[in-house]
Amino acid sequence: MLNIIDKPPLHFNSSVNYAHAYLGALADISTGGKDTKDAVDSGKYPFYVRSDSVKSINSFSKNTEAILTSGDGVGVGKNYHYVNGRFDYHQRVYCLDNFKGVFGKYLYFLFCKNFYKRVIRLSAKNSVDSVRRDMLTEMDVFIPDSIDEQQKIANFLTSVDTKISHLTEKQRLLK
Repeated sequence: MLNIIDKPPLHFNSSVNYAHAYLGALADISTGGKDTKDAVDSGKYPFYVRSDSVKSINSFSKNTEAILTSGDGVGVGKNYHYVNGRFDYHQRVYCLDNFKGVFGKYLYFLFCKNFYKRVIRLSAKNSVDSVRRDMLTEMDVFIPDSIDEQQKIANFLTSVDTKISHLTEKQRLLK
């Protein structure tokens, strides 16, 4: 159930309503079935493990648009992957897919911005060893009720990320 709330200070369309929803209502959430030892050099498909690096594998368990994040280890709440296509994933990597009423790339940006704060808040210590499923399913997110608005925001943020990547590469080359 979506509860209508005030619009954020920055938005594209003033007639669009914004609401809170639970992440579990917006996407299916699962973990993979593979282990790191299943990775192969020069495999056909990306293999998402519990880190920023992406390995490769010759099998795929999903062929979809998805958001992936570590379920345990040092990368918890700190590494995220957006994928659209065939891939496989580690048994301790969470996959959000089959999006319902939300533009996947918009949810990716929203999730990346807010999940680590949730992980820290729900932890009794400074570092977190693992994510519990309910930390994902019960995560409250703020979304516009228009897919078009979500897509505009995601496209804008993608452009900003691309520009930052180009400038970072330029800086690296200049050094």
